[in-house]
Amino acid sequence: MFVRLSPVLLTVVIAALAYNTPPEMAFSRLLPAAPALAAAMWPVLPTVLLGTVCLVLMIGLSLVFPDLGTWWTAAGIIAVTVAAAYGSHVRLQRERTLLQVRLVADAAQQVVLSPMPRRFGNVEIESLYLAAAAEARIGGDFYEAVDTPYGVRLLIGDVRGKGLPAVGAAAAIVNAFREAAYSEKDMVDVARRLDATCTRYNGAFPPDGTMERFATALLVEIPDAGGRIDVLNCGHPPPLILNRATLRVVESRTPSPLLSLADLLGDHYNVETCAFAPGDLLLLYTDGIAEARDRRGEFFPLAAWTRRQPLTPPRELLNALHRDLLRYTQGRLDDDIAALAVRLS
Repeated sequence: MFVRLSPVLLTVVIAALAYNTPPEMAFSRLLPAAPALAAAMWPVLPTVLLGTVCLVLMIGLSLVFPDLGTWWTAAGIIAVTVAAAYGSHVRLQRERTLLQVRLVADAAQQVVLSPMPRRFGNVEIESLYLAAAAEARIGGDFYEAVDTPYGVRLLIGDVRGKGLPAVGAAAAIVNAFREAAYSEKDMVDVARRLDATCTRYNGAFPPDGTMERFATALLVEIPDAGGRIDVLNCGHPPPLILNRATLRVVESRTPSPLLSLADLLGDHYNVETCAFAPGDLLLLYTDGIAEARDRRGEFFPLAAWTRRQPLTPPRELLNALHRDLLRYTQGRLDDDIAALAVRLS
């Protein structure tokens, strides 16, 4: 409220100084600053009205102090008010355009990161997404979870790059996963479908410059029988499993190629299997979390942080991660982040 009223307060202060100080100090010449300040936060009409008030004040001060140079200051007030009104009009147009862009970004995000059910049978799932900049709202990070005849299948990944091309590639990968996860029995075939989709998208929408557009991805299958998970890692940060005794980092002995790079690196996919018992917490995340830095440039100690956490519900784990990550980086994220927390009950 104080900021919105600052042009009025500035007008009052200048008029009071002009009235209570010797004419030689000429504080009245500062009156054009008030409508100029109003243009930064007010609509056009209030800005013009404030300029009119400043003009009337200047004329009133000239009746008390005849030698103020009234006409020069009055001309300055009129010129600044006209310019301020135009500036206010341009600012409002840009704000409306930005609002439309944000609405489009929100709609795109709903396509890429559609709301997920919080539970599939005995599998509880929660998600977290944070854009690096509040005005961006969306980036190339993506995730999805589907309940299939082969169990619950999870996807998390990150497209290299920013902006709409990265969003488009992420949307293509997520949509391909939604179909392939149901129709393909083997997770290797699901990964091949995602790679083919990413390659076709890059062919239809080539990236700018000489750098290839690729994506990291992590596929996880939780069979209905329980007791284990299958992990296929395409160059993505390894998932973490927290239980009452230990923290396990599920590293891939033989990494699989990144999406759209299978032709270059070889079409060889490897599925890792590890134990996953009821009560265990599975954390999937993008590199924006693992590579978040503090003021000294040190990475966020994700493994050590996770090891200190109690076996809370997935939502509480992600809330704590969100809070501590922003505290560690002091609110300055260099990259978008996404995470899935999963618990088997």
